Amino acid sequence: MSVTIKTAKEIQLMRESCARLSEVFECLGEMIKPGITTKEIDREAERLIRAHGGIPNFLNYNGYPASICTSVNEEVVHGIPGDRILVEGDIISLDCGLIWQGYHSDMARTFAVGQISPEAQKLIDVTRESFFRGIEFARAGNHLNDISSAIGAYAESFGYGVVRDLVGHGIGTSLHEDPQVPNFAMKRRGVKLVPGMTLAIEPMITAGTWEVDWLDDDWTVVTADDSLAAHYENTVLITEGDPEILTLR
Repeated sequence: MSVTIKTAKEIQLMRESCARLSEVFECLGEMIKPGITTKEIDREAERLIRAHGGIPNFLNYNGYPASICTSVNEEVVHGIPGDRILVEGDIISLDCGLIWQGYHSDMARTFAVGQISPEAQKLIDVTRESFFRGIEFARAGNHLNDISSAIGAYAESFGYGVVRDLVGHGIGTSLHEDPQVPNFAMKRRGVKLVPGMTLAIEPMITAGTWEVDWLDDDWTVVTADDSLAAHYENTVLITEGDPEILTLR
């Protein structure tokens, strides 16, 4: 495993990359309403990323055909944009990133489409809060498993499933770097956290089982029991003190 520690200059470039991405998400969030297609969201995501001087880092990544992942309802991650029309009561997880001067950013949010059920809203809220429970431990001197355990314990206390087949990751000059960042307790403590590490921490939580399946497009991941799924991700910097959430405006 090779975990990269960023220099002060690299950290500043990552801050700038992440700030641009958070502005993109702010605009995308305002688009989410019944009647829009996931392809329209993708087109606007690419337009906004390029308008902010970035390059869409998902586009053509390992053959992925779009600039953003649009995962609706039981789709956990990597949903491919297309002709699907969002309807009242859906939830949609948007996941994308950009490259700014060679440095990657990555974030995800789950949005309500119009009025949604209390159960769906609770899943979104718990998924978000599980992230913040995890990063309470994202401090130099702690270990990776401290973050992972806190995320999983919080989500599971509501009876939710914590996806195990997909995890967070390091990030920097590559979209996916070491280390992997699970959202559940591991048997080992994992790497020791040190200042200058940059991590994409991303709870993927389901209303039912943690088990998932892949659709025939080889990208879209869905819950095995068709239960709803939510996703919340930020790019985070480990510092000498409190963690810095680079993608949070």
